[in-house]
Order: sequence, then C-alpha cells, then structure tokens
Amino acid sequence: MEGLDKEIENAEKQALNVEIKLGITVNIASMILKLGIGTTALVGGLLFAGGEITILTFFLFLMLVSRFYDPMEITLRNFAAIIMTGIQCERLNEILDHEVQQGEQKLTNKGFDIVFDHVSFSYDDDTEVLKDVSFTAKQGEVTALIGPSGGGKTTVSKLAARFWDAKGGTIRLGGMDVSAIDPETLCSLFSFVFQDVTLFNNTVRENILIGKKGATDEEIKRAAKMARCDEFISRLPNGYDTMIGENGSELSGGERQRISIARALLKDAPVILLDEATASLDVENETAIQQALSELIKNKTVLIIAHRMRTIADADHVVVLKDGVTAEEGSPAELIRKNGIFKHMTEQQLISQNWKM
Repeated sequence: MEGLDKEIENAEKQALNVEIKLGITVNIASMILKLGIGTTALVGGLLFAGGEITILTFFLFLMLVSRFYDPMEITLRNFAAIIMTGIQCERLNEILDHEVQQGEQKLTNKGFDIVFDHVSFSYDDDTEVLKDVSFTAKQGEVTALIGPSGGGKTTVSKLAARFWDAKGGTIRLGGMDVSAIDPETLCSLFSFVFQDVTLFNNTVRENILIGKKGATDEEIKRAAKMARCDEFISRLPNGYDTMIGENGSELSGGERQRISIARALLKDAPVILLDEATASLDVENETAIQQALSELIKNKTVLIIAHRMRTIADADHVVVLKDGVTAEEGSPAELIRKNGIFKHMTEQQLISQNWKM
C-alpha cells in the first residue's frame, strides 16, 4: 500500500479508536448508573429492615431511580452516536471537497506511447512519493517497472491512467496530456490487472463481463480459457453461473487473480497496466498465463510492475525506480551488465531460489 491507501487506513484506524473509546465510556457510565440502582436497593432495604421507612416509600424510591436510569442511558448512547456521525461527516466532506477531474472527451492522440516527463507527485504535503520520473513506454513494447518497495511503481501506473493528477511535470498518451483528457474516456483505453483484485457478489460470468459490456458468451468463455479460468470454473457447482461471494470469498487468491486477467483479456484495450498480475499464481499457472498475455499485448502499450525477475525476463524496456526517481533504465541485457540495482535484485533472487533448508 502506498500514499493514499495509507491515509485511508490511518483514517479508518482513528475512527475505530474513537468508536472503541466512546463504547467503553458509555459502558462505564451505564455500569455506574446500574450501581446507583443497586445502592438504592441496598440502602433502602437496610432502612426498611430497621423500620425507618415503609415498604411503600422503599418501592417509590426504587421506581424513581429506575425511571431516571433508562432516559440517561439512552441519552448517553445517542450522544456517542452523534459524535461518531460527526466524524463520518468530516470524512464525507473530505471526499465532497475533492476537486472533480475534468477534460476533453474527444481523443486526438497519435498512437499510445506513454511519456513521463519529469513527473513529481505526493499524496499529501509532507511526503513526496515521486520526485523526478522520466521514461517512455512505447506502443508494441513491454515496459517493466521494478525497484525496492516504496519506490513509486504502483503510483506511476495509476498516474498514467489519471487516478490522480501529477503535482509537477507532464504525462502524455500518444502526445496528449492525460490531465486534459476526461477520466472516463481515458480509462476506456486501459485494461487493468492490479495486485488487489476487486470482485463482486455475483456470478463468475458477470464478474468477467465487467471487462466489456455486451460481450457474448463465446467472448467471455474465450477470455476465461486464455486466463486459465475454465479449469476451476468447470469444478464449480453451476459453472459460469456460480455465485462467488463478496470480493470472490468462495475462490482462492489465484482464482480471483485469473478472473481479473480474464476481464483484461475480454476488454482488449490498447494500453495494459499489470501490477503483480501473477503474484498469487503457482509457477505452472504463471507460465501458462504469461503465454496468454503474450497474445494480448501484441501491438499494445504494456506497463508491468513485478518483483520477480523471471516475470520481466522478456521485457523490452526496464525502468528502475528508487526513492521516487528513475535510477536506471534500459533493456534487461543492458542493465544486467551494469553493477546497479537491477543486477543486484537479479542476483539476490537467484540466491533465494537456490536456498535450501
């Protein structure tokens, strides 16, 4: 998780902490009130036993105390709910106050080369995620983004699709500044396969169909077969019409990832963003899907993020990001000859692969 994901996670933690503290406070107050009823009953019982009060007086006090207790408990709980609503309203206002991205719906791009020209970006005013990133991902080539964790790889891929706007520099697609293109129009040119897969509580068919509205059953099954989904779909009780649960809870991590890849195959967009697309797959399925992806990426602009060097062995161009800057770039063959980050990462992975207990 980078930047915005961390902010969301921190906001959720803060809201949860406030909710827990309010809950504890309300429960303690309720216990004190209940203790008051118990104390009244105890003292009243002693006074009644000593003949100092009548039974009628005793019961009147018990009724009076119990009538005080219920409204006060309800008031405390409502007060806690009001405070929590205020916190939720603040978070909603942050979303509503966010600037709406706008742009041209008419595309005038020439080709689908992606150019990052001295791009900088930060999720907040304190931490700069990208400082000076420049590279070109050419159409018809596979451009791989690698580097240490936190270097800005995922941020780069999401900036290319204008999930956010860069703070400095320019990002161009086929010569068009992406910040001047309507976000929906721009996203129609992209197929996404991210590490975090989002699925819906619907059938396998409907989850794949998200990739291309109005696709035929033949197209869906062809994409599923290319993504190696057909082998596990055939084992499901209702095949393509099987409900897979919220976010694919009925499927394994690898199966969810393959459905995400099937979506991208079905959409067949000119630009493809792959963020650890095969991270949840075993070696056999990873190899099979890489073969399927090789058909998908023909004459397209492909931006792939990977930590496993074998995943990018056949990449045309490699961009190494470290600390928010372009540290190295070139073909795998060129970079392996340099004594740099790419060579170091490759050697470290070879050591880990050969490690034995």
